[in-house]
Amino acid sequence: MNMILFMLTLSLTLSIALTALNFWLAQMTPDSEKLSPYECGFDPLGSARLPFSIRFFLVAILFLLFDLEIALLLPLPWATQLQDPTTTLTWASTLIALLTLGLIYEWTQGGLEWAE
Repeated sequence: MNMILFMLTLSLTLSIALTALNFWLAQMTPDSEKLSPYECGFDPLGSARLPFSIRFFLVAILFLLFDLEIALLLPLPWATQLQDPTTTLTWASTLIALLTLGLIYEWTQGGLEWAE
């Protein structure tokens, strides 16, 4: 009971503190230096809101996808020491095959081409 009361009190205190901080910070108005974009101490040369090519985002998503694949496959050498490693190896092979098919599809669709 004491733990539940403590957690309830803590969450209520944090909620009140964050709400009060939000109202207090909303009243402060930033000056022009806070609102200007920062470029290594120099005055901005152009707009900071230039559109990026969608290809940069595509390559970043592909990198994250294959980086996650490596993180999922890292424990594989220890899984081969199990009594029956065939299930683990089957799932790992399926994952690699699926990601390879996805990469081939992306390549054939021209998603990895920089020049159009």
